[in-house]
Amino acid sequence: MPQPSHYTGPAGTAPDRGVQAGAPATGVLLVNLGTPEAPTPRALRSYLAEFLSDRRVIDYPRWLWWPILRVILAIRPRRSAHAYARIWTSAGSPLRVLSEALTQALATELDGQAQVALAMRYGAPSVQAQIERLQAAGVRRLLVVPLYPQYSATSTGSVIDAVADALKRLRWPPEVRLVNDYHDDPAHIEALARRIERWWDEHGRGEKLLLSFHGIPERYVRLGDPYLDQCQATAHRLRTRLGLDPSQLLLSFQSRVGREPWLQPYTDATVRQLATEGVRRLDVACPGFAVDCLETLEEIAMQNRDFFLAAGGKELRYIPALNDSPEQVASLAALARRHAQGWPDSDA
Repeated sequence: MPQPSHYTGPAGTAPDRGVQAGAPATGVLLVNLGTPEAPTPRALRSYLAEFLSDRRVIDYPRWLWWPILRVILAIRPRRSAHAYARIWTSAGSPLRVLSEALTQALATELDGQAQVALAMRYGAPSVQAQIERLQAAGVRRLLVVPLYPQYSATSTGSVIDAVADALKRLRWPPEVRLVNDYHDDPAHIEALARRIERWWDEHGRGEKLLLSFHGIPERYVRLGDPYLDQCQATAHRLRTRLGLDPSQLLLSFQSRVGREPWLQPYTDATVRQLATEGVRRLDVACPGFAVDCLETLEEIAMQNRDFFLAAGGKELRYIPALNDSPEQVASLAALARRHAQGWPDSDA
């Protein structure tokens, strides 16, 4: 990635439709899940409608799913709005604020090499809008980096769909590469380990470390999704790096919805069981989330803390995500440089 770069900025700024003379030819597009615009039922209804309409997320036949979705959109937005309100900050959604901070930090790290932009798979700024923005700024080679370390069709696969849909609309699409996953990338594992070790240095170490990943239906794995294997690989490499034995580091899956079986063991059941078994101080980290969000700040640090305490535990301590830490910025920069190797130095 040999040309200069800058950060395209947060959502809401209009792209320059003219190609800028001397602008960088290479772009890096970070893509995160997305967030509602506000912690309100109305905003949640719009966000959930887009998210739950994605066939990659819910693969039921449409004739079966649409009536169910209508019921969900009549009930769930109010409940979800309450959960978002518990973590909302004066600057807005934590996922958006932290994703933007990460993007800005990566842009600084890659200054002189590539433009860096942020898109959300659901909500704004959209993948399509940011690809158009980068193209208008002169980008002819685009590296897409979904902020999902472990691949799942429900996450990275959906980003691939969004990128393909965006490219269909362009008369002259850029060359595109996509990072499929980085679940076992040594720099990423090192960044996770350092985050945990630094937290332990500051707060002390719990009796056990629980790694909680977002769940998906078991059926998706049977259909060929590699997500379970990659979560287990991340956990194994992190346990080895931290020097823990299997009894000290455990793996679980959170955020299940619906009635069909999801990946197990479930996080909520696990924290309750550990408390009943006599564990008093439990540390929880979520290596599947690049930045903190509803699933880490509300579901783990609040809901599951309450489950643990109610079952007899004394302290559940959530270890924050990597966010815009220097370790994550460095690991993503190295990942981007490696995946961009081999592109010509000048526009063709």
